[in-house]
Amino acid sequence: MSADAYQHYSAPTGPGRPLLFLFHGTGGNERQLLSMAETVLPGAGIVAPRGDVDEEGAARFFRRTGEGVYDMDDLARATGKMAGFVRAHVAAQEPSAVLGLGYSNGANILASVIFADPALFDAAVLMHPLIPFQPRIGAETFKTRLLLTAGRRDPICPPTLTERLMAHLGAAGAESEIVWHEGGHEVRPEEPAAARRFLAPYAGEAVREAGE
Repeated sequence: MSADAYQHYSAPTGPGRPLLFLFHGTGGNERQLLSMAETVLPGAGIVAPRGDVDEEGAARFFRRTGEGVYDMDDLARATGKMAGFVRAHVAAQEPSAVLGLGYSNGANILASVIFADPALFDAAVLMHPLIPFQPRIGAETFKTRLLLTAGRRDPICPPTLTERLMAHLGAAGAESEIVWHEGGHEVRPEEPAAARRFLAPYAGEAVREAGE
């Protein structure tokens, strides 16, 4: 798969630095999470693809037939395409760590890629993921550390489904944790703060140099 399979934003920092992939929510674009990336992991390389599905003018990473009702064939297509895109950038940049951060629809495609290849990412942050199906998680040892963030009053991602996803991850042997807030589907300040703490072990010299 080509590194140009998606229209994307890229800010490489060279070999030996962490590489952070960003996945926007429905209606966002490749720049939606750039400011958050500066907060979460300053100095890291960035690759941020734009979803290739148009839903009435809103960019998404895979099709759906209704709220929380996914086109599973298209999700499979998108998962394979995105995994190849990520691998191509990893091969080109040779980073010290491969990291992911996704919000809403972006968290869903990131999760699906991780289910398919649990060794592709070293760590990932899933903000308000909605996984309304039982994931088929790859057979190899689950390598990716996961942080989920969620709202207890989220009308799009009900807490019961988030708790079910955590149970699936636990059964697969994933190292995962969750941070809740009392709101809905919006990202609140505690979420980027938790993501920064979670990703700090992979920062290396990148964060220190960015702060100088």
